[in-house]
Amino acid sequence: MKELGIVPCSANYEALTPITFLKHAATTVYGDNNKASIVYGDHVRFSWKQTYQRCLNLASSLNNLGISHPHHIVVALAPNVPALYELHFGVAMAGAVLSALNTKLDVTALAQILEQLETCKIIFVDYQFLDSALQVFEIISHRKCKPPPFIVLISDDYDQIPYSPVKNNMSIPPNTLSYNDLVAKGHVDFETFRPINECNPISVSYTSGSTGTPKGVVYSHRGAYLNSIAAISRFDLKPSPVLLWTVDMFRCNGWCLAWAMCALGGTNVCLRNVSAKGIFDAIQFHRVTHLCGAPTLLGIIANSSPNDCKPLPFRVKFIVAGVLPPVQILNKVAELGFDVNIGYGMTEAMGPVIVRPWKPDLDNENTKLDYGEEGLPSFMMEVEVDVKDPETMKSTPCDGKTIGEIMFRGNTLMLGYLNSQETEEAFKGGWYKTGDLAIRQENGSITLKDRAKDMIYSEGEAVSSLEVEAVLLSNPKVLEAAVVGRYDECLLDSSPCAVVKLKDGCSATVEEIIKFCEGKLATKMVPKSVLFGDLPLNSTGKVQKFLIREKIKSNGWVK
Repeated sequence: MKELGIVPCSANYEALTPITFLKHAATTVYGDNNKASIVYGDHVRFSWKQTYQRCLNLASSLNNLGISHPHHIVVALAPNVPALYELHFGVAMAGAVLSALNTKLDVTALAQILEQLETCKIIFVDYQFLDSALQVFEIISHRKCKPPPFIVLISDDYDQIPYSPVKNNMSIPPNTLSYNDLVAKGHVDFETFRPINECNPISVSYTSGSTGTPKGVVYSHRGAYLNSIAAISRFDLKPSPVLLWTVDMFRCNGWCLAWAMCALGGTNVCLRNVSAKGIFDAIQFHRVTHLCGAPTLLGIIANSSPNDCKPLPFRVKFIVAGVLPPVQILNKVAELGFDVNIGYGMTEAMGPVIVRPWKPDLDNENTKLDYGEEGLPSFMMEVEVDVKDPETMKSTPCDGKTIGEIMFRGNTLMLGYLNSQETEEAFKGGWYKTGDLAIRQENGSITLKDRAKDMIYSEGEAVSSLEVEAVLLSNPKVLEAAVVGRYDECLLDSSPCAVVKLKDGCSATVEEIIKFCEGKLATKMVPKSVLFGDLPLNSTGKVQKFLIREKIKSNGWVK
């Protein structure tokens, strides 16, 4: 290298990590003004300078507790409060790895995850979930002799230091620390950890478990940095955006927006409990520009009462990812002043990879499954997306009919699954296999057909359960619907079986539902059987179809 006059050194190279965004935000443009970094309720408002100092203190205190190594995992069980945002920087600045857990999981699932996180010595618990954490410890104590991690308790009293947890009359373990105490005891002159290898882990995010047990997905400093930068264009984040935290920070580190917002010096409006009133009030008071999350948010807004639904000061960008609700809800949200964008991605890719706008005047029940109308979108900067034959690994033709599997590769894919041998299979062939089936249209756009596990093969032809569900959801009497394949022992073939939950006050017969579908679907796609009842959902609101199949197979479905 020196022969060419090239000298790699600290002046021209440093390992990529998103924690560098924080020092920049605090010491350059954003640090010298009063622009808020974090807003929470009526009494919490921090500047970027204050946030940087708090995160330095936090990292310093963690270091004093012996948390200082990429093998040390710090767990958090908290809603979208300032402490969880600060942990996204403070833990990495100490040299450790953050794993924010899904607060919607039951204690059995949380115990299973905490057992996987074997090197966890400390867990940050919001007071709202302290009882759950203690139940988890109780479950683990019966399985292992290992002592549970000690607790740092998060309260809402960010303006009171120190905080005494005892005043809440909770049964607190004797060695419990308070979050505010921990921040107060740190030193602002702490020297931030910088990874020598940018491929070191920065966080562990867990999958939703829609097809089984949640898996720990490990992200690198490099991947988190690059995906945060990509998120700026992917979500159309203009300078100084204001983000309302409606996407859970435990989901892919808030789709990496926890770090992206810092890179832009934006304002994070934290929201403990999501409601229509909370959303509209925050938009009015804080002039929110963006909110993101699961499609259930669309229903919350569309069904909001006139008292909560206030006129928006300007159009607000709304990004959702997941199974979409009926078109009527999307149109209602658009009419209320939101620019709805739909995303496609997964935990292994750090959240949405493809994002496109919802167009009320053009989109209908079928085209809502399309991504990239004019070829692949430009904002997939760090990820290459293709539809391939999983056997030959050749790209499928853009003919609108050949089904292949969506695959990713690039710098923002996970390092792998924590303590699992599934990583090698997931990356076999040099691509990450999503398990989603799709076709490529003539213009290069991708039309999602179904999960590989959920595709129904009837009379030798593929039937997309998603397309059948879209028709069922267009029925004004249907609230929720799922379609699975039902095997007929006599015919030795499968056929679509619809599981339907009706809206309150509505009634319908099997014959009515089938007849409704007959006028809108090809014969092979029309459900041959219909069951009524509640759908099994996981913590993210996704239907657990494997449970439906098991229940049907065992004749356990109660009509």
